Amino acid sequence: MDNREKILNCALELFHARGYDAVGVQEIAETAGVTKPTLYYYFGNKRGLLEALLSREYAQFRSEVFDGRDEKEQIWLTLPKIASAYVDYGMNHRKSYMLMMSLFYSARENEAYQSVKPFVEDLYQNMVRLFMGASGQLGNMNGRQEQFALGFTGMLDHYILLMAAREPEGYQVPQATKEALAKQFMHGIFS
Repeated sequence: MDNREKILNCALELFHARGYDAVGVQEIAETAGVTKPTLYYYFGNKRGLLEALLSREYAQFRSEVFDGRDEKEQIWLTLPKIASAYVDYGMNHRKSYMLMMSLFYSARENEAYQSVKPFVEDLYQNMVRLFMGASGQLGNMNGRQEQFALGFTGMLDHYILLMAAREPEGYQVPQATKEALAKQFMHGIFS
């Protein structure tokens, strides 16, 4: 593993354990076994490190949840797949998922919030596009694609946050449970 990856991995561990604001550049460098100038060489500063970390982690999340999705597939087939991939990512990558969630719920003027906001906005826009694409399939959508995107994402996020707090590392949510989450949400759409 190269120094850049070591620094990113150590930053993830430390930011997840104690929060972005509580961890200093010196501690990250020492934990990674590099010098501060090496960290600055790769990332410029602490915020640059956070943004590189979020970019790496969100790219994987986005790929696992949205890539390879058939745009023409019926929404009742797509939503269970999205729910399954979303929950799997959150449970299998708890540290990055929980870090993103905690940063998004931080103070709005905080640089950590400013750093995570574009990624959360991209997630939201992907969900809106999902429901926009399904608007022809759902007669009761009536311009409420943004509300559906918020509701579906919020339900998944809340489920992951609760399960991650209850279940040990490595716990796999049963497929039937992930599909039931999507069906529960769809019941509201189709009623």
